[in-house]
Amino acid sequence: MTDTLRPLPSPTAAPPVALAVPGSPQKLKRSIGVVGGTLLTLSCVTPASTLFVVVPDLFSSLGTATALTIAIGSLLCVGVAFCYSELGTLIPSAGGEYAMVSTMAGRLAGWLVFVLSLLVVMIVPPVIAMGTADYLAPVVHLDPSYAGAGVMICATLAGLLDLRANAWITGIFLVLEVVAAGVVAVLGFAHAERGAGSLVDLSVAGSGPGGVDAVTAMLIVSGLAIALFVTQGFSTAVYLSEELENPRRNVARTVLATLGISAVIILVPVIAITMGAESLTALTEGDISAMVTAWSNSAVGTFVSLCVALAIINAGIVMVIQNSRVLFASARDKAWPTPVNKALSKLGASGAPWIATLLVGVPGALLCFVNLDTLYGVTGVSVTGMYLLVAVAALLARRGSHGHAAAWRMPLWPAVPVVLIAVLAYVLSQQETEYLVWTGGIVLVATLYWALYLRPRRDTRWLVSVPEDGQGA
Repeated sequence: MTDTLRPLPSPTAAPPVALAVPGSPQKLKRSIGVVGGTLLTLSCVTPASTLFVVVPDLFSSLGTATALTIAIGSLLCVGVAFCYSELGTLIPSAGGEYAMVSTMAGRLAGWLVFVLSLLVVMIVPPVIAMGTADYLAPVVHLDPSYAGAGVMICATLAGLLDLRANAWITGIFLVLEVVAAGVVAVLGFAHAERGAGSLVDLSVAGSGPGGVDAVTAMLIVSGLAIALFVTQGFSTAVYLSEELENPRRNVARTVLATLGISAVIILVPVIAITMGAESLTALTEGDISAMVTAWSNSAVGTFVSLCVALAIINAGIVMVIQNSRVLFASARDKAWPTPVNKALSKLGASGAPWIATLLVGVPGALLCFVNLDTLYGVTGVSVTGMYLLVAVAALLARRGSHGHAAAWRMPLWPAVPVVLIAVLAYVLSQQETEYLVWTGGIVLVATLYWALYLRPRRDTRWLVSVPEDGQGA
């Protein structure tokens, strides 16, 4: 049995942004094909800014084991991508994970995955945005928090534009960041200080001068939460499924292609950096800009840094677009009191949910002033927990009528979701207590909201809808 509501199909073609039937849930217009969707999704993964902003944190704790950890994380993400592809074609909704999980596993599970996804979508953009200052340093020196807040405001303004226009804007920026990642890879391999064996050497610079510490298996498992975060943006295709033409075909193609492309763009430069770093200490410090300058000259270093700064702005734009759709969908599905639902579901002239966009961008600017380690930790726990719930939903995706629906079907079902559930549960158990407590506390508050407000009003609140025009093969 499902808790999902499906509006009746309209006898005529749906207008670009309108109500198919007065009083029925509003629908976003289908305006982008697989190319535009892939550009937007790749930009949300933002491989270059992830490489330059998030990966250095892994170098500092994992050293030469960083590439191996990201490779393991990418392999796990293949299974996750299978789950997203099957569920996303069954449930093509702007609600993304929560619409899929609500449909397959019930309202409470859907509400909890919504809260986890909301944590991720609110935290990741400022985490990436704060890296802007480091890469603008060759031109201007800025405080990371203020630079990040500025990027978030600019991304919010861009997020109010038409989605098709944003697809091309982000596509241009994406080309620049791929070029930057390519330059790093070429320079790293050209200046290799150690062989391929260093990738499994599993060592990190110690605290003392010239000291070397071994990277244990437990450290690698703990680092997998951040490694999963590295390629996390491939799920954007699911959030955009309500705006993709022919979602049955294009969602799966976009999810799987994006994961493969982004894994290559991130992993190849990481391997090159590991082999090309002047010393283990330099690798552990993770200052990629300094390495690029040492391998070439200041002009090349400045070019790469500016490309990364543009990539970060690009990521901010796409993440604001994605995240505003999550809030829009939650309001359409009546997750909040009536005045809030009405405000969040309002669409502007461009078709963008403008109030939801502002409510994503402005708090994101404020989060740029929160401790970065805390943001990383909570994000890692939230992503792992969210993937775990999606895997549970994928395990239930072939029950009843869903088993006969027209959809992309993953290979090796049910083995893939079963293995994912076991592995992700173990990874979650190895995270730091502080971050588990922070995330668990937020989930507890959300559960109380469910028990005290949503559940007593189950006939009028949290009515997850799937647009009918997304159901065609």
